[in-house]
Amino acid sequence: QVQLVESGGGSVQSGESLRLSCAASGRVSIAAMGWYRQTPENQRELVATFGTGRRINYGDAVKDRFTISTNRAMNTVYLQMNSLKPEDTGVYFCYLKDYTTREHWGRGTQVTVSE
Repeated sequence: QVQLVESGGGSVQSGESLRLSCAASGRVSIAAMGWYRQTPENQRELVATFGTGRRINYGDAVKDRFTISTNRAMNTVYLQMNSLKPEDTGVYFCYLKDYTTREHWGRGTQVTVSE
């Protein structure tokens, strides 16, 4: 059973920073891992992921402000979020895809950015 445990959400002012973490446990071969977010309008969008060969993919809305990183085993991912904007508000979900193409999701962590 794969578990994804997220931490690091919270409420900040516009322009401030937050750092999210997600640790995967359980027996799994990780093909991709990263973050998506669900906006208050209920849209789920890509934030940042590691894929094959540790290639990084960022969502257009967060490029140049957010940085994803991982450990050697790529079973923990971090998301450094700088220059946060109110439109970054949402629930951030940790995502993992294994080599059977099965997808796993964390429970989500709330990020709220006020003016």
